[in-house]
Amino acid sequence: MKTRKKVTVLIIDDSLLFRETLARAIGQDLGIEVVGTASDPFDARDKIIELQPDVLTLDVEMPKMNGIEFLKRLMPQYPLPVVVVSAVSSNVFDALKAGAVDFVTKPEAKNPSSMNTFFNELIVKIKIASTAQISLMKNYYNSQQINTDIRNRRGDPIIAIGASTGGTEAIFQIIKSFPRNMPGIVVTQHMPPKFTKMYADRLNQSCLMEVKEAENGDAVKEGRVLIAPGDFHMSIAKDKNSFYVRCIKGDKVNGHCPSVDVLFDSVAECAGKDAIGVILTGMGYDGAKGLLKMKRKNAFTIGQDEKSSVVYGMPMVAFNIGAVTKQLTLNKIPEVICSYISTKYR
Repeated sequence: MKTRKKVTVLIIDDSLLFRETLARAIGQDLGIEVVGTASDPFDARDKIIELQPDVLTLDVEMPKMNGIEFLKRLMPQYPLPVVVVSAVSSNVFDALKAGAVDFVTKPEAKNPSSMNTFFNELIVKIKIASTAQISLMKNYYNSQQINTDIRNRRGDPIIAIGASTGGTEAIFQIIKSFPRNMPGIVVTQHMPPKFTKMYADRLNQSCLMEVKEAENGDAVKEGRVLIAPGDFHMSIAKDKNSFYVRCIKGDKVNGHCPSVDVLFDSVAECAGKDAIGVILTGMGYDGAKGLLKMKRKNAFTIGQDEKSSVVYGMPMVAFNIGAVTKQLTLNKIPEVICSYISTKYR
């Protein structure tokens, strides 16, 4: 019987204690081999060449050179999957923009249960990162501002977007392309609490549309993007002629809270044919069945294609079960959405 290759990992962190603790914890997983540790980016550079790891774990705050600057220098020469290990900070989004695949927040040292949760989450994300298409990412992250005239519409569709690993930058590429007067957009990106607000605020500063972390009862309206808050499922509901969101605590669905399926299911029920569903890069299958429900209600559905996905999991499952009307490269998605709206709602 053929033995499955272990994912080899290089740990980069300035704390000797944390490096050793991390190496011992994740090295116990049968699918991972820690091949080395490094105390700073200069030490890491030599060990990357020597050890050729599959995945790096990287601290953001380090002496000599911070993790973000290191990523900016590393990726053009050695495009490796990187999982950032960081305190709660918006710096993680700079790291993701610089090419990191995902992030995990550092636990409270005095809380054993949070340490175990952290180790388990990091192990999962290391394995996901080992499948990521890092070298292709930059080729599809250059979407342009859309100039299509979508004013004077006869009604508005709801645009629902779901994503996981690699999704923060993919969503940004789509939203930044849209004009200010786009129909309302609802987004579920797998992300922990606190970070969803940071992410929404970051998009709000860079996009023409208003972007905010959703609050229970927020209206879905023209010019607004609502991001599902971490640890809350977001769904849409209808009050007379307008849509609004419900944000409710609940058990994980498909391993996630917020869940893309929860959002897509509600959009299928409430908006039907007046909806556009978009499933983007991510591991697993969350959102695939919900997108299929949307399609069966005659919504227009889009799946990101394999070559532009950091991880071709969620969009692949959606495509395979027949949930996708059109499969597109990331930088084509905004253009096709705007063209569909301007044609159907004239």
